[in-house]
Amino acid sequence: MKLYYHDHFVLPLPEGHRFPMEKYARLRERLANDVQFAPIEFLVPEQATLDELCLAHDPLYVQRFLEGNMSEKEMRRIGFPWTPQLVERARRSVGGTIAACRAALQEGASANLAAYASREIQAFRERGIACQCDTMVLSVSPEKQVTAVSPRHGLQQFQAGAVVLAMGCRERPRGALGIPGTRCAGIMTTGTAQRFVNLEGYLPGQRIVILGSGDIGLIMARRMTYEGAKVLACVEIMPYSSGLTRNVVQCLQDNDIPLLLNHTVIDIEGEERLTGVTIAAVDPKTRQVVPGTEEKLACDTLLLSVGLIPENELSRQANVEISGITQGPVVDQNLLTSIPGIFACGNVLHVHDLVDEVSAEASRAGQAAYWWLKQGEVPRNDLIEIPIRDGQGIRGVVPQQLHLAVDQELASLEPVRLSFRPDAIYRHAVVRIDADGKQVARFRKMVLAPGEMASVDLNLRLLPQAKIGAITVSVEVLP
Repeated sequence: MKLYYHDHFVLPLPEGHRFPMEKYARLRERLANDVQFAPIEFLVPEQATLDELCLAHDPLYVQRFLEGNMSEKEMRRIGFPWTPQLVERARRSVGGTIAACRAALQEGASANLAAYASREIQAFRERGIACQCDTMVLSVSPEKQVTAVSPRHGLQQFQAGAVVLAMGCRERPRGALGIPGTRCAGIMTTGTAQRFVNLEGYLPGQRIVILGSGDIGLIMARRMTYEGAKVLACVEIMPYSSGLTRNVVQCLQDNDIPLLLNHTVIDIEGEERLTGVTIAAVDPKTRQVVPGTEEKLACDTLLLSVGLIPENELSRQANVEISGITQGPVVDQNLLTSIPGIFACGNVLHVHDLVDEVSAEASRAGQAAYWWLKQGEVPRNDLIEIPIRDGQGIRGVVPQQLHLAVDQELASLEPVRLSFRPDAIYRHAVVRIDADGKQVARFRKMVLAPGEMASVDLNLRLLPQAKIGAITVSVEVLP
């Protein structure tokens, strides 16, 4: 099978840039060392030609990109600073997709390693893993018995040795908000609007107000603008956006869409169709409406981007312990839940910002489930449980506990990734790790914001070898 790669065309990114450029080279190395994928022919693609690029883009835009004459606004949309290496890499990436398509038509299969879903699907098929689409899991028991139903197979039951919970999350609907007003048409979640526009080809409305500032809401603000609608404002009750900073810049600021912090929608008007909403400022401390700040906005569509809820109905059926903060399962460093043999990962565990983080966590859960099946359950009496707690400035640290074997040599263990969200915006801060009140590690962070998940890798050899009562993660602001 022919696989096209261009990971050696590296961009000179600024220090601290979030984009994980090295992941493409790691993917190729992993495929090259995996005998299940043999034989593989790795090929460097040719650059996409000017004519090929102009099939999808305006010729003037293409020319300005190739020559480095892009506006600051356009470069912010791209997300990388312009360099000749960017042009080279972009053209190689497009060329790889074209070459892979041609190879697949001729030989039945191929891939461009810059693609995301295609490489996962290909790996799935190569391993011969059984898969059932259009199948709904009805229940998961604590004994790991899975009941499912599908049109093709009917009612089925599977007795699993291990289960990985990866049900994702759903959008919080209007019913969870308690906004006064009529139940008129034109009110929907941003995910629903995204489906209408991207998959069905429908424009939900012409004058849009977005409540909340989650990433999908920010992205849809830009998309609706591109489709010709007028986005009047993005209204956020908190004093900060709940989305990534880059989406605030690229989706709102670049399109002159107001972001109204410390504001919310207090009334909805309309009979059959939405005709307007009333917004008002809220007190940052109490989140109560400030009298006299009410403002009516005439609109025909209200999009809700007010948070995601992990889909944990199946987790609760299996008696899995659920965190009151993350709304996901309580897990240890191996992503093992409170029920032996049941693991959790992705957005069902805690809501992520980037799909790369979800994929990495899913890989860890799969490996942990494999070793569980291979080695069997370790009796709880042979384990020491160390809780990991939220300290000052921290909400929802994951994992919530460590399970270590009695007399375990800590230096032999892999570092544990601790993921969390800060409870406010902190600048020039330190993430501090304490064991029983004594500091064992510090990690400097230039900026911490609730809209972006943060993480640190705790080296377990830094912990005292003696029994630990608890580990605490907290934020310390530098003077």
